[in-house]
Amino acid sequence: MGDQVAFTFLLDFFWNEVYGFMLKRTENETDTEDIAIETFAKAFDKIATYNPEFGFNTWLIAIAKNVHIDMLRKKKSSLFVDFNDEEDRQAYDVADTTPTVEDEIIKEQNLARLLLFIKELKPAYQEVIQLRYFQEMSYQEIADELEEPLNNVKIKLLRAKKLLAEIIQQKR
Repeated sequence: MGDQVAFTFLLDFFWNEVYGFMLKRTENETDTEDIAIETFAKAFDKIATYNPEFGFNTWLIAIAKNVHIDMLRKKKSSLFVDFNDEEDRQAYDVADTTPTVEDEIIKEQNLARLLLFIKELKPAYQEVIQLRYFQEMSYQEIADELEEPLNNVKIKLLRAKKLLAEIIQQKR
């Protein structure tokens, strides 16, 4: 029913189980944290599809497994470069990847638009976005800075990104 307190309770209650399960599979804390956050985001988005005949933790683990598989597919597809012949290989090796002046202008314009969208968020959401993506602080550093529990920071950042995505979609 959209009760934020209930969502926070579910996150706090099941976080360690999902995180621990995925850490055993990935053996990478950063990937595991990303997977766990995305798992809860998807679960909260699709909470209406949950079948109470099964354990909630089982449902979350199934979502986490799928998120992990998707992540592996994305990583795998980004590793492949298809060369058809020697000329393509030579062209790829020589290609200049330095951004042009036009690329820099477009980047600045996009950043300016993004900053305007971020300003539409509540101040608490603006702050976590600023700390995570502009000051590149870890979740733990943000929690320490804001003097809030780590899970609250994760949820706040998750909500901020979701709201920001909605704002961007509306403005297109």
